[in-house]
Amino acid sequence: MNAKLHILVTGSAGFIGHHLMLALQQSGHTTVGLDSLNSYYDPQLKYSRLAQQGFSENCIQPKALVRSTKAPGSSFVQLDLADAQALQHLFAEQAFDVVINLAAQAGVRHSIDHPEEYVASNLVGFANLLECARRHHIKHLLFASSSSVYGLNKEIPFQTSQNTDAPISFYAATKKANEVMAHSYAHLYGIPTTGLRFFTVYGPWGRPDMAYYIFSRAIVEGKPIRIFNHGDMLRDFTYVDDVVESIVQLLGRAPDAAPVPYKLYNIGNNQPEQLLEAVAILERLLHRKAKLDLQPMQPGDVQATYADVDELMQVTGFRPSTSLEEGLSRFISWFKEYHQVEDARPLEAASKYSG
Repeated sequence: MNAKLHILVTGSAGFIGHHLMLALQQSGHTTVGLDSLNSYYDPQLKYSRLAQQGFSENCIQPKALVRSTKAPGSSFVQLDLADAQALQHLFAEQAFDVVINLAAQAGVRHSIDHPEEYVASNLVGFANLLECARRHHIKHLLFASSSSVYGLNKEIPFQTSQNTDAPISFYAATKKANEVMAHSYAHLYGIPTTGLRFFTVYGPWGRPDMAYYIFSRAIVEGKPIRIFNHGDMLRDFTYVDDVVESIVQLLGRAPDAAPVPYKLYNIGNNQPEQLLEAVAILERLLHRKAKLDLQPMQPGDVQATYADVDELMQVTGFRPSTSLEEGLSRFISWFKEYHQVEDARPLEAASKYSG
């Protein structure tokens, strides 16, 4: 894709949003990053990501556009999608070609205790974004969904054609709602729309509430790791660079108008791994033994995720393929530097877990 675009990335101080902003900055696109900078997890990690993008914490003020010191044509605004008036003003001022919505209240378990946060961000905020896309004639809207929409589906690998009418967490329900809301706007107003069902994304600059990050901190601190379903968990771990490449490849491939300009893709590694194998890899990389606390399955969780990515491959020619060993090695290199973790002596024999 050679054409340079004016792109809005919501959730740009988040994990995937950060990596995507860096990629778009390097490609020469004009970008505006948007994030509410809420305190769901340590905001300092978000400010550190923004610093990598060229935005100083000292210069960031609510609703004020800040220019990057590292990437000409790149800006950032602290803004909440639930603020409809401010969002409409931004769209009127910027005339975006493409919108990539990665902003959302994340976390399956958090949604059980705080559903109101998911309503405000994932439902009200997304509705506001759809209205802006309609009023300002966006050429392509891409939005983050989740593998959690598949619920307790037993047919694997998961395909986008499968029924997803039975989510088992409120987080998953909001993501399913996003999909049907976006479909209705694509149908009613002809907005070319692409939904992205992400599968267990991991890597450097990740979210501290994700399992691999929690496990790493616990191993370093010598604390127990809670593993649910007594360790019988399969996850389609997808390295963040593969996710970003998938998004970049889909930017210029807006869906056709007939019958509705709307398309869903799985963004996964197509290679489910035992969660205990991820723990074993982390042990080897950190040269420390994990203390396991095996627990029963918890509400809202699923035993296995597994993405069929044939459609992504057919359309883009790209298939995520980073191995779990390689991806976790890159994460741990960043983790040790960011958290100033000292190297331990190599383990004589790290734990081995079989599937």
